[in-house]
Amino acid sequence: MAEEHEDPGVSLVTVDGIEGKLARVELPDGTLEDWRLASLPQGVKEGDVIRIDVRGGDVDVDHQETDRRHALGQRTLDGLNAQTPEGDLDL
Repeated sequence: MAEEHEDPGVSLVTVDGIEGKLARVELPDGTLEDWRLASLPQGVKEGDVIRIDVRGGDVDVDHQETDRRHALGQRTLDGLNAQTPEGDLDL
């Protein structure tokens, strides 16, 4: 899930998936694009949020935002699991 960032010089994109030398990223407007994996920080993985500073040219994994989004997703899944009569949902 991509979100707009309050600093107009910074964009946040989410790595949706990685296949071979390509990473599928979700842009702030929700569209998906394939980017060369080599253009992203080394060690990037699915689910990571990438902070792109347009003015400074920095491209880094935003670990704090990645962790926040993972925790939000887990809380959502836990809430759905709590509502199922037969136990946990498997995705």
